[in-house]
Amino acid sequence: MRDVAGGRRYATIADFQKFVKLGHMSKWLHHSGGTVCEPTDIAVNKRHLDMLMAHMTLTDKPFMGSVTDPSRAQDSVDMCEILFGQDFVQQNSVMTSLINVNSPMTFDDVMMGALEVYAKNNQACIVSPFIVGGAMAPVSVAGTLTQVLAEVLAGIAYSQLVRPGAPVVFGAFVSSIDMNSGAPTFGTPEASQILYGAGQLARRLGLPFRSGGSLCGSKLPDAQAAYETAHTHNAALLGGVNFMLHSCGWLEGGLVSSFEKFVMDADQLGALHQLAKGISVDENAQALDAIYEVGPGGHYLGCAHTQKNFKEAFWRSDVLDYKPFETWDEEGARDTMLLAAQRVEKLMENYQKPDLDPAIAEALETYVVQKKASVPDSFV
Repeated sequence: MRDVAGGRRYATIADFQKFVKLGHMSKWLHHSGGTVCEPTDIAVNKRHLDMLMAHMTLTDKPFMGSVTDPSRAQDSVDMCEILFGQDFVQQNSVMTSLINVNSPMTFDDVMMGALEVYAKNNQACIVSPFIVGGAMAPVSVAGTLTQVLAEVLAGIAYSQLVRPGAPVVFGAFVSSIDMNSGAPTFGTPEASQILYGAGQLARRLGLPFRSGGSLCGSKLPDAQAAYETAHTHNAALLGGVNFMLHSCGWLEGGLVSSFEKFVMDADQLGALHQLAKGISVDENAQALDAIYEVGPGGHYLGCAHTQKNFKEAFWRSDVLDYKPFETWDEEGARDTMLLAAQRVEKLMENYQKPDLDPAIAEALETYVVQKKASVPDSFV
């Protein structure tokens, strides 16, 4: 992970918990996510328990289950049954988990094992090809879409064999490849075209669609990160994405998460919400009274319509700076990274843990302690 204070470093469970809290505090995020960073200070075979505990106790937003081993998927179901009740979990989808296809056209035993666990327990799965065009799929958009459709249909069909009616989502994680270095690239025109095409295929099948995100290959929350993320965010909105994972905080193609970029991206999600609302054409929005009141050569700053509507008329950023140069300079000439770091601090200061029945919290803690004690630590 990366932040202003510590630079680029290995993430800890404290970092993970901080990301969950930031997500909880964002008014534009509907979902807490899954592995928002990798807590390397906890054994590989046990860290999923701590991650689930963070999602279950530090926020009241939906979350994802573990897919890195079928037994960890079962732990996710078991903990949800403690949180929500066993009967409720079996009758309702309380989490949505990501099943990646090992493209081209391969499902490994780990992913299929997790898919079996979740389908058996009526929990939703996103069946999502993991595409790097030119390496794991054809270089052409049409060829990649052909492979994406085949892979998604195979995974969905398998889930229905496990449990007819098991909830599924059509997924498409798509990037292209830099033919000079072999590195994945993000925010490219071709990736957007594939996203648009995959969205049409998902709607043809009558399935929810997952794609997009704050995808970028930059090492810092800089102009490259902003351009690539903006291209992918906008494509996700225009392509009809229903569930956008990785919406905030991505750097280095997902190898790094950043607190500062997290709040920058979350802020921009607000702009997408405003754009998606569309345009009102009622009597108030047409504003004929304001046009008549101001007349030729006047201004609208003080008219009754402006005074009535200015608080809600425009989307306003919680991060970006629009002040005159002199004011900006007097306040320390803060760039976006510093403004975002201050936003992180403010959100953490105002964070309040959501209420949870103490008996449920205790039962979850007991489950985690007992599961950890039952097996030795493993870091592989």
